[in-house]
Amino acid sequence: MQTRLIQTDTISQSVLEAGTGPLVLFIHGFPELGISWRAQVEALAEAGYHAVAPDMRGYGATDKPEAAADYSILHLVGDMVALVRALGRTQCVVVGHDWGAPVAWHCALLRPDMFRAVAGLSVPFQPRRPGGPPTPAMAAIAKRAGLGELYINQFQAPDAHAIFEADVAAGLRKGFYAYDGATPDARQSTGFIPAGQDFLSTVPEDATLPPWMSDAHFQEYVDAFAQGGFKGPIDWYRNLDRNWALTAFVQDQRILQPALFLVGERDPVRHYSGQHEAGLKDWLSGLRGSHVLAGSGHWLQQERPVEVNRLLLDFLAGL
Repeated sequence: MQTRLIQTDTISQSVLEAGTGPLVLFIHGFPELGISWRAQVEALAEAGYHAVAPDMRGYGATDKPEAAADYSILHLVGDMVALVRALGRTQCVVVGHDWGAPVAWHCALLRPDMFRAVAGLSVPFQPRRPGGPPTPAMAAIAKRAGLGELYINQFQAPDAHAIFEADVAAGLRKGFYAYDGATPDARQSTGFIPAGQDFLSTVPEDATLPPWMSDAHFQEYVDAFAQGGFKGPIDWYRNLDRNWALTAFVQDQRILQPALFLVGERDPVRHYSGQHEAGLKDWLSGLRGSHVLAGSGHWLQQERPVEVNRLLLDFLAGL
């Protein structure tokens, strides 16, 4: 594996890559980096693929535009199109986890000529709903249920990233712990924040690193976010309503390419993204597999690398 900077038509992107052959692009989520895909990059390179995992816009050594509006879904998909072109390719398979999953789904939705197949981890494809932008609807649902405020709504505040930057190591440690499959039920996050609290204050102070996370690997995250901050990554959340407005032209459009979905049985995101596995086939015409990984939490590709690699390689082999 090597890391290098690639200047594309949109931004300069830092990528982790290995192998030669058909291109497979891996898109990370929050609060992660391209290194979250190391096990997959290695396994796919050994199997005859060119595996590439960028630090996404706002993360790591990749460019970090200042304006929040520069983190829309169209910018994020555009970055991936530009990266594929910069790598000298016209087609690839795209795989996304967490926030990277909606980006991967939209890559397939918006550029089916380039993204010939798609896999999403942890976050299912969620079609654009015609009733209005998502954050007011999220707030209303949480209020009716008496659950406090969804952290996604808290992240809309212009200073929402400050709680993470106050103590980068503690913020990352708590985030990884709260969504990990090894964390007991009562200590996992539900995503809903009681009045007067925030995302980090709801996580126990004695939160530990997940069993799959070494001190050295964790330090890579701490160093990257200490240098780059959290504003860019949380700007992705601040574009949710803008994304809804920008994607009216794909209302009711389905993804036709071969598709795969993987989710951890104990992933807290399922509390608020919904357990949509049964309904995926209505929107993914080429769905070839939907798998719930027993005992796993949110950090699927790092918690269950052997199983994820096997499912991805089986999917790729069938294309």
